[in-house]
Amino acid sequence: MAKEDNSISFGLGVLIGVIGGVIAAVMYAPKSGEETRKEVGDVIADMAQKYTPEIREARKQALTSIDVIRYRLEQEYNKINDSIKAKHLAKAKERETTDFDIN
Repeated sequence: MAKEDNSISFGLGVLIGVIGGVIAAVMYAPKSGEETRKEVGDVIADMAQKYTPEIREARKQALTSIDVIRYRLEQEYNKINDSIKAKHLAKAKERETTDFDIN
């Protein structure tokens, strides 16, 4: 699981780095707005193309982790639910036996 966490962290780091780079480029660019927008668009397109496999892998791993967590939560929910049902059933049986034991 640690390897998956590292891959997800790397993917998120890349994404945050790209966003930070784009923001810095826009804020410090000495060019006109139109030129800056075109350059930023080109950089984003290049980065998206370059890191698409990593982003897809990080997304896949994140979705897999979510599915595993969801499965585990459902299992725990079912255990708790079954336990509550068993307690209710035991209580009902206890009441049933005490109601009929009027000796």
